[in-house]
Amino acid sequence: MGSLTALLLATPIFGFSLQAPAVTASLDLSAKAAFELRATDAAGGGSGGGSQSEYVQQIKSRNNIASIHRTMGIATWSAMTLTVAAGVMSYYNLYGFGADQASNPCVQGTAIFGDGGCSSMRTVHAVAAGVTTALYATTFTLALLMPDPDKLSEGKGDFASTLRLHKALRWVHFGGMLAQAAIGIIIANGLLGLDRANHYETLQALATVHLGVGIVTWGALTWAGSLMVF
Repeated sequence: MGSLTALLLATPIFGFSLQAPAVTASLDLSAKAAFELRATDAAGGGSGGGSQSEYVQQIKSRNNIASIHRTMGIATWSAMTLTVAAGVMSYYNLYGFGADQASNPCVQGTAIFGDGGCSSMRTVHAVAAGVTTALYATTFTLALLMPDPDKLSEGKGDFASTLRLHKALRWVHFGGMLAQAAIGIIIANGLLGLDRANHYETLQALATVHLGVGIVTWGALTWAGSLMVF
């Protein structure tokens, strides 16, 4: 599969860790409703001015970050889709689907995009992976910075349940991204003394795991995002 060294170097932590990759109008409406309720309470002698002011600032900050977070989430999903597509093609070129060392497409001259595809698809995959990593890390940072004064996922109702499922899925694509980086670095840099000439079957097995984890990671990210978009 392509070089993924950029993944490990560029990514402190992966994933849409704490909030939805795409924040919908439902989130803003929930926050707005909670704000109006608190404003009513304050008018009736509830919360003090200082705490109310802080709450207003948190809601404003959340809404500002949420709009950027949504855009970054969509961009990250798009980049990951390209990365997976390039990875599948690179895997096919180098290892076929169960082909041995003498009969894989690169050896047989049947690689996607011809002989040049054996190296070019690895490059495309590596570049796409690096872009995905940068977008993913940025989206995660935005999630960390997003206040949640209303504890939206702790309530009852369909939205709260959906948000809890979304948060649970973050651990799937978080772990997947870390595994992808580790396996990719091993494959691309010949670590553990592995080389294609003498350890073809071992590298093929690692590449197969790498591909499988990539598809699962993409699926988890797609599911998590669709929960908040649709």
